[in-house]
Amino acid sequence: MDKKAIGNKGEAFAAEYYKKLGFTVSAMNYSCRGGEIDIIAENGEYIIFVEVKTRSENSLYTPSEAVDYKKQKRLSLAAMKYLAANETEKQPQFDVFEVYTVKNR
Repeated sequence: MDKKAIGNKGEAFAAEYYKKLGFTVSAMNYSCRGGEIDIIAENGEYIIFVEVKTRSENSLYTPSEAVDYKKQKRLSLAAMKYLAANETEKQPQFDVFEVYTVKNR
């Protein structure tokens, strides 16, 4: 399976997780000039901007280590653009959702 397909599976898994927690997934792969957000989920109180990172179980680095300062700035910019176009009173939150793949043994 290629990297894109693995990433898509990780994002689908994360979206289902948020749905089980009672969130509504408002957008997936929201893209704008300068940034992209994998998942935007909402409940009555929060709007969550989620960056999903998927890695193999033997990766040298954790998935969240890939969300460096530059990536955080792009996420923040994309979130601000989303909020400018979709006003809300909900509290914004940023999550990094880590997914580890396990090879069949």
